[in-house]
Amino acid sequence: MLLQDKVCIVTGAASARGLGRSTAQLFADHGAKVAIFDLDARAAEDAAAAIGPDHRGYACDVTDKGACQAATSHVLSDFGAIDVLVNNAGITQPIKTLDITADNYQAVLDVSLRGTLYMSQAVIPAMTTGGKGAIVCMSSVSAQRGGGVFGGPHYSAAKAGVLGLAKAMARELGPAGIRVNSITPGLIQTDITAGKLSAEMKAEILKGIPLNRLGDAIDVARICLFLASDLSSYVTGATIDVNGGMLIH
Repeated sequence: MLLQDKVCIVTGAASARGLGRSTAQLFADHGAKVAIFDLDARAAEDAAAAIGPDHRGYACDVTDKGACQAATSHVLSDFGAIDVLVNNAGITQPIKTLDITADNYQAVLDVSLRGTLYMSQAVIPAMTTGGKGAIVCMSSVSAQRGGGVFGGPHYSAAKAGVLGLAKAMARELGPAGIRVNSITPGLIQTDITAGKLSAEMKAEILKGIPLNRLGDAIDVARICLFLASDLSSYVTGATIDVNGGMLIH
């Protein structure tokens, strides 16, 4: 039980086949008390109930600083502490450079990048009071290779920004005992990708993946568990690739 009695927030975790839900379930399996944040309050509550009676769901728009602070306050009121934050909420748009509008750019960067900042700001005081904490930031292989299969250049920019933000926070918050690390998933089979890959597309993608399979949400969740737990107690400012080797440096 790597997270026994730890209080863990996972944002964007209501989707049944998403990275956030898989992470929330794995955290619960390891003894954590999980707070699921999502735009839809009912969806968040239902997702929390699905993983067990000790967990809670809260409405939260991560692009709204006040909403992040309010939802975090509810967690503190209900559980008394915050030990782990997984900044998972994000959106993508398959748009090419010349087609990206101001609204497209703002929407994608707001959720992935501004949301990561606002949620981190919301939990840092409680973690500082507790003397330690772990923040996990979800980036993407798209940030490293300059684009992926489903995300446009603005998605790559947002996820690259997450990497820089996480490293800067790790450097600043280390003396307070707060670790900040990032994960860069490759092509993972989730609700976002379901039904969008033809057999030909999948075969072509697999040619570039040494492990010869697409990733599953649990593959990412297990790395979240590692970074959230004391197994990684001397790891901060790191970026862990979860992509089957498609981006071997």
